[in-house]
Amino acid sequence: MLSVDGRSFAEYWASRPGQLRETVRRKGKKGVVSLRIETEFHAADWDAYEAIYGLSWKPTEGRPTFLRRFAEMESDAGALRLGVAEIDGKAVAAQFWTVEGGTAFIHKLAHDEAAKAQSPGTLLSAALFEHVIDRDGVQLVDFGTGNDPYKRDWMDGCRTRYALEFYRPGAVRHWKALGKLAVRTALARRPLVSAPTAG
Repeated sequence: MLSVDGRSFAEYWASRPGQLRETVRRKGKKGVVSLRIETEFHAADWDAYEAIYGLSWKPTEGRPTFLRRFAEMESDAGALRLGVAEIDGKAVAAQFWTVEGGTAFIHKLAHDEAAKAQSPGTLLSAALFEHVIDRDGVQLVDFGTGNDPYKRDWMDGCRTRYALEFYRPGAVRHWKALGKLAVRTALARRPLVSAPTAG
């Protein structure tokens, strides 16, 4: 997560790693990638997002219809920030953000691996950070779950999140999950290295 602490984008950007700033400067200067940020839902942009997501390194989206409807609802509420990066008129990167209650939430991001050399995803991230910090005036940017290394370049910290799972031991459908949990628990308690024996 990123706590903006009243900084402008320029102040935030000055604190980012030099390699990231240099990549954005060099790739942006070339003018190969064009960027736009949409605050209203457009079916063609969402179709482009879905196509890019399909070409990316990301796993297949489990519920694309749900996500599309969520984007439409966020657009109706004025919260949608859909970034699209294009090369020669073809969408090559897209990011789905929302802004609510002073927080920008980064929901999904993807790029076409074939365009990776032009860093469209990085350029798009920089543009979206600038938009939400300077235009929307957010105080927090939430990158969601996961500790992917690239997120460290953009964020200042992280929050620990916990998940609780509940199982009913009497329900046969839960036995497989309970068995896996029992094995994980047993392995976690087992010492990795045997203690030296006296002798």
